[in-house]
Amino acid sequence: MITRSSGILMHITSLPSPYGIGTFGKEAYAFIDFLVKAGQKYWQLLPLGSTGYGDSPYQSFSAFAGNPYFIDLEFLEEDGLIKKEDYSHLDFGSDREKVDYEKIFNEKMPVLRKAFENGKQKYNEEVKNFREENKDWIDDYALYMAVKAEFNLKPWQEWDEDIKLRKEEALEHYKEILKDEIDYWVFLQFLFFKQWIDLKQYANKKGINIIGDIPIYVAEDSADTWANSEIFLLDEEKKAIKVAGCPPDAFSEIGQLWGNPIYRWDYLEETGYKWWINRIRGSMKLYDVLRIDHFRGFESFWEVDYGEKTAVNGKWVKGPGIKLFNAIKEALGDIDIIAEDLGFLTKDVVDFREATGYPGMKVLQFAFDTREESDYLPHNYDKNCVVYTGTHDNDTVCGWFENTKKSDVDFAIKYLNLNEEEGYNWGFIRGAWSSVGILAVAQLQDFLGLGSEARMNIPSTIGGNWQWRVKKELLTDELARKIYDITKLYGR
Repeated sequence: MITRSSGILMHITSLPSPYGIGTFGKEAYAFIDFLVKAGQKYWQLLPLGSTGYGDSPYQSFSAFAGNPYFIDLEFLEEDGLIKKEDYSHLDFGSDREKVDYEKIFNEKMPVLRKAFENGKQKYNEEVKNFREENKDWIDDYALYMAVKAEFNLKPWQEWDEDIKLRKEEALEHYKEILKDEIDYWVFLQFLFFKQWIDLKQYANKKGINIIGDIPIYVAEDSADTWANSEIFLLDEEKKAIKVAGCPPDAFSEIGQLWGNPIYRWDYLEETGYKWWINRIRGSMKLYDVLRIDHFRGFESFWEVDYGEKTAVNGKWVKGPGIKLFNAIKEALGDIDIIAEDLGFLTKDVVDFREATGYPGMKVLQFAFDTREESDYLPHNYDKNCVVYTGTHDNDTVCGWFENTKKSDVDFAIKYLNLNEEEGYNWGFIRGAWSSVGILAVAQLQDFLGLGSEARMNIPSTIGGNWQWRVKKELLTDELARKIYDITKLYGR
């Protein structure tokens, strides 16, 4: 149950690390200690799934598996699975403030393979138990990754017909010839979960809860669509018939064409929403609170014919609504969920979210459009909402002030009583922290007063996203004290 509190949004990738990308290593533990000093109760992450083309955590190879990039090499060395010389000389990227994903892929994955070779006997029993506990997804995922490697990383729709369509003989054939490769992918998941659960337990012991994030849709090229194709709108050749997106709006004249396959909600209902219940159950092993991206899509979603070049020619289709969440509640009990309900909201969407009881989201950067009275202005909030200065899809607060039209900036300065001495970023944080919203969250970049160079993502663009990293020396005791003071002042 969320009570009045606050937290910081920063993805694992953004943690400091000498090895090119943030991990579940010592710096993650140090960041939890920083959150404690800063008086915070929550650490919010982006999805932890393994990423592919474009590096987006919202387009993952699996709705259940974790990203092997986050496995910490120093901890593997302590476990005796690798030696220091296996990784200390490698080039993981020279920019301390940016992840170079290509280098991580080329350099880190071979080191993890060494850990597998050295660890398969040592952890044989534990891996067997782990595999059994996760049997509803891990065998399909590991087989998918192994076959993908066999087909030079091509999407599964481009594999040979027999394995693409999961013919029984083909499944048996690849399970046999790729046994070691399959075991490797299972082992990586074992390491991921082992290190993550240790870190999460440390956080919880220190009074820090983890807010996880799951996208409503799964990627077209994923173990989920390949192994559970019956729950998606696919044709006999396993090609998507309809795909997801959102319609044209103030941000985009052509809408957003995400390209994810659409769920067959009628079929899911017949199965008692089993796949979704399993997905939420799996997520709650990883997190304390779940933010569900594009929550309005459960009430009605924008559907576009496969092959369309933009999202313009789509239509709204009704989703499962409250039935899905009643089924989840019946199976799993009460779960802390944050509903990402940004964008165009009809009365039906608002009624649906209120029926679930979940808090929605308010983004302060959306509040100051001088053309209209905004629901995002703090005087319009009710308590049951989570207030953000901005999310991973927004500019940083300092970037927003640089890049937003003058009338909106002037309105923000007047409304929040901002001044340069305090810093506009701190005034924005004050606006969120002082509001009635039950939970207030800001990106770490906003506490640090960083500009657009530290932005995490620009929606509808590929390349240059998801790369920002924080320099270790910026996480000072002085900053923690400053965050603590504003948090205490506003009773969070």
